[in-house]
Amino acid sequence: MYTLDLIKISTIMKWIYLTPLLALLMGFSPAEPKAEINWMSWEEAVEASETEQRKVLVDFYTDWCGWCKRMDKTTYEDPSVVDYINKNYYAVKFDAEQKEDIVVKGRTFKFVKNGRRGYHELAASIMQGKMSYPTTSFLDENFNLLTNVPGFQQAKQFMPILAYFGEDAYKSEGWNSFSQNYMKSGK
Repeated sequence: MYTLDLIKISTIMKWIYLTPLLALLMGFSPAEPKAEINWMSWEEAVEASETEQRKVLVDFYTDWCGWCKRMDKTTYEDPSVVDYINKNYYAVKFDAEQKEDIVVKGRTFKFVKNGRRGYHELAASIMQGKMSYPTTSFLDENFNLLTNVPGFQQAKQFMPILAYFGEDAYKSEGWNSFSQNYMKSGK
């Protein structure tokens, strides 16, 4: 009889410890996967634009660039930035030191060895020879350069720039006026 009581007590103790754990586990739902930018290669963006035209955002980076990595981990993971880019742009992630040739409008752009590293001719062409990283380039629907935005951008700084080109405001309004109105609107 004494053994039976110990077994009952042992079982009760297990339930006392297990019940909160089970309740926690049953109520626990894994976090939804965070949204990510739909990065494409140059070729994929060209192909996609044949079906649906959009502006193109090109993130020029290098593997050794610390500010590029920081922008990837902060700005390009900000939910509002991710959402806006995915809805309004074809986003191209472009290693400015990549070795693969790229053909654009019949012209082949190559890697150029320069010192210990080098650069890709397409990056140099779009960035107009100003090779600083990160640089975000905005292109129109026909892959013509609208502007380059060099340097790290925080999400709060970056959103008005995305909207300026994404909403075609650059066609009718100067940047200073647009950015002031954007900030006043509280977007």
